Amino acid sequence: MSVSNPGLSLDNRLLASLPRDDFDRLSPYLSTLSLPQGDVLTESGDEVDQIYFPHYGMLSLLAVLRDGKAIETATVGREGVVGAMAGLGLYKSLVRVVVQMPMACSKIAATHFRTVAASSDPIRNLCIRYNEVLLSQARVTAACNALHSIEARFCRWLLQSADRAASDTVNLTQEFLAEMLGVRRTSVTEVASKIQSSGAITYSRGVIKILDRAALLRISCECYQTLVDQSVILA
Repeated sequence: MSVSNPGLSLDNRLLASLPRDDFDRLSPYLSTLSLPQGDVLTESGDEVDQIYFPHYGMLSLLAVLRDGKAIETATVGREGVVGAMAGLGLYKSLVRVVVQMPMACSKIAATHFRTVAASSDPIRNLCIRYNEVLLSQARVTAACNALHSIEARFCRWLLQSADRAASDTVNLTQEFLAEMLGVRRTSVTEVASKIQSSGAITYSRGVIKILDRAALLRISCECYQTLVDQSVILA
């Protein structure tokens, strides 16, 4: 569902950070879109023709292998943007972009975004700066997937999701979690049960509720805080 409501765009922190004149150049081309969980916005290899600025909720960026398997490399919430590099020229996506949580966002056609970016240093800098954020996320996530336990990664990912949802309750199925973490569903079941037994969460029918955030932080690897710190530095 799409409606024209540029006023809501300032819920996105990147758009809100632009100088007023530069935001006003984008505003006529922005529309507000509501998206359900599971929607695929872009496939790997697609030319990027739309740029998305989330207001709330979360998008997952997935690296897709030849056999069709995929694993999450980065996530984007209201602090970021997906597809911004299209502002610097024609751009093909290197990842699949999936709506991880129900969300609202501002959307702008890549052609309009390029036209405005061509005469705006702040908007061009936004494209480059946030691309560095995503590259940093991908590096940290790759190291995390290679070196840390499923339990620690599960907690890191749950903390990230709760931050983006601005809620201690997150709606996620085991199938979805397994794909995001690149593990078998049975592994997710075992880890979720163990963490639930510790009293840190409750998990039932795809709904995870965080009961003890401090406990999750203790179980999580250092990558959660690294990602938080880097997003603040680079954003």
